[in-house]
Amino acid sequence: MNENTGGDRPQTAKELAHDRTALEPGACRTVSKLVRRIVAPNPSPFTFTGTCTYIVGAGDVTVIDPGPENADHLAALLAATKGERIVHILVTHTHRDHSPAARALQALTGADIRGCAAHAQIMDHPSGRADTSHDLAYAPDVEMREGDMLEGEGYTLTAVHTPGHASNHLCFALREEGALFSGDHVMAWSTTVVAPPDGNMRDYMASLEKLAARSDVLYWPGHGAPLLAPQRYVRGLASHRRQRERAILERIAAGDSQVPAIVDSAYASLNPNLRNAAALSVLAHLEDMTERGLIVSNEGPATLGAHYKLA
Repeated sequence: MNENTGGDRPQTAKELAHDRTALEPGACRTVSKLVRRIVAPNPSPFTFTGTCTYIVGAGDVTVIDPGPENADHLAALLAATKGERIVHILVTHTHRDHSPAARALQALTGADIRGCAAHAQIMDHPSGRADTSHDLAYAPDVEMREGDMLEGEGYTLTAVHTPGHASNHLCFALREEGALFSGDHVMAWSTTVVAPPDGNMRDYMASLEKLAARSDVLYWPGHGAPLLAPQRYVRGLASHRRQRERAILERIAAGDSQVPAIVDSAYASLNPNLRNAAALSVLAHLEDMTERGLIVSNEGPATLGAHYKLA
């Protein structure tokens, strides 16, 4: 196992949660007895400092979310596991900042690719928006479903199906440490984008409820620092979404009948780079509320261009 770049001992999860330098791309950090982390060099308003790739175990190891196609990140992964064998590559979901490097890593190591299902393209969604954010070339050797287990030397990873951010999203529970690799479903640095057509607000809320009922003590997310006291945080996320729904209903009642006006009113001081994401999250709420009969649109199904009113 490579030496931890952060010092003579692994930082505790509490220390890591407050150490921004620990999220700098490229360095391999030992973050627990069983887990190492390397952050990919793909920072953006959507990925924070970059995608977190995790190495689980020692000797024969599993890599979780190898990240985007990036030669430097791939080299860092190979250097971090020099003298070891990567036997499994696990993928939480097929957004292009998480899964594409799986193919190159497999070609170099012979590891099998496991985890989420391949993305099912949605061609005729009423939003009129092609779902272009997914890695359409991803094809797992083993598709994992709820409760499926992967057993390695000294560790056990169990799939937890958490659709919402993506319909094929999985988290992975590390039994020996009571930890959950939460992918993009729950992150401490930002709320999760739920973007139709593949993102679905009703599924997302149900998945939050599912995670809140679990007993995990720590989350390792796809971007950003580890999350302590995760159940309390997950309940807070659900409350935030319900508040957002109420705010959208209030704006519709006040006469904001279209998505752009709702975004202007409901998202104060929004980073312009995130405006499209905010519009899609509003659309996800509008889809859900239309299906529940709280609002109606002049087009029937919820779309970005529709006009809305209270039912």
